[in-house]
Amino acid sequence: MDMVRLPEKFCERMKVLLGDEYEDFIRGYDNIPFKGVRVNVLKCTAEKLNGLLNTELQPSPFSPLNFYGNPAEKLGSHPLHHAGAFYLQEPSASSAVTVLDVRHGEKILDLCASPGGKSTQIASLLENTGLLWSNEFVRNRTTALLSNIERLGVKNCIISSLSPAVLCGSLSGYFDKVLVDAPCSGEGMFRKDPQAITEWSPEYVISCKERQLQILDSAKTALRNGGVLVYSTCTFSLEENERVIERFLEKNPDFSLCDCSYLPFGRGGYRMPQVRRIYPMDGGEGHFVAKLIKNGGECGYTPEHRIKNSHTDKAVLQNARTLYRDIFKNDNFPEFTVVGDKIMIMPSVMPEYKGGGILRRGILFGEIKKNRVEPAHHLFTCGKMNDFMQSVNFDISSAELNRFLSGEEIPVSPSLKGYTAVCVEGIPLGFGKASCGKLKNKYPKGLRKVK
Repeated sequence: MDMVRLPEKFCERMKVLLGDEYEDFIRGYDNIPFKGVRVNVLKCTAEKLNGLLNTELQPSPFSPLNFYGNPAEKLGSHPLHHAGAFYLQEPSASSAVTVLDVRHGEKILDLCASPGGKSTQIASLLENTGLLWSNEFVRNRTTALLSNIERLGVKNCIISSLSPAVLCGSLSGYFDKVLVDAPCSGEGMFRKDPQAITEWSPEYVISCKERQLQILDSAKTALRNGGVLVYSTCTFSLEENERVIERFLEKNPDFSLCDCSYLPFGRGGYRMPQVRRIYPMDGGEGHFVAKLIKNGGECGYTPEHRIKNSHTDKAVLQNARTLYRDIFKNDNFPEFTVVGDKIMIMPSVMPEYKGGGILRRGILFGEIKKNRVEPAHHLFTCGKMNDFMQSVNFDISSAELNRFLSGEEIPVSPSLKGYTAVCVEGIPLGFGKASCGKLKNKYPKGLRKVK
């Protein structure tokens, strides 16, 4: 990228921030942006993924799950990507969840979640314990969030589309940790996204800062005493980073800034050594992360929701249980909840919440159609191959697998009858319905490979 394409006022700001490193920073715009691959341990190990991909993965310093990928490799159409074995994520973007320090059983809110990179990283670390609540205020951005949660096999997630103020006000004091990956001016994305350059201005930076402070003011409400609030952006500006943290701490003396200088990536902030700043010279496109802890003060209370069957139609419940028994080896039935014509398997832990804006609770089990229940794609992506009564397994170079991903009917053993999981290298990616030696394709049309 030629230097003259960068806004002059942006360059002036970066000279102040970087001093002697400014020339190195500018020369970096001539380089290819970093590409990252994050393994999804809900479905695959790093060793298995490294052995199956054509490119050798190099560890990144930002997360033990994240690796540098070959920028020339187009991995978005790879069968293992379809199966949710990995997520394509710019390397330094994984730093915020590392700072969050996810532990099993925790209740975590990702307040600005789309397209789902950080949410699915949290889910991998929770390993389907506790609860992940992923919220995206902009409704038309939730399609990608829902798709990624399904593809990566996440079970214990609630997805919503609500303003931070409304959502956090309804979940007062409930979460152990809250992540605010705030909407920002996107300066760290300039190498990857030329559109971000055309949208940038000093006025836009200021408007982002005000919105970020409003989001943080909402986020604190949902956090329990002793809980952790992580704030991150993919921008470099002081206004949106250190100045936001300074202002928040001034207004909220019950919060304190945690020291993240022990982490093996990035550098301290501008006159704020506790935070992490990441520049392209540090191995990532650009990120800022700060970790705060709530030390007391006022804290509301949101009780746990008691999971119980929500549908009184015994025929619907019996159909759901029959279908479950036909698909899975385990016949310990979950509690089914019916929402409209959808049947859900709810997370085992969740708050009492009576508001709107919920797009998904837990696993989408199936859809009610006349006198039967049609299973959902999500039901198969969140299982293991050995969980299913019937499955077919292909290697990554299989012609049958490619046909399945393209939406075609494929040949299978005549002994298979009914719903059958379709796997690649032992990892479920979808399903079909077997009959007379053929598998009718049930792979969602919006996910199919385009020839």
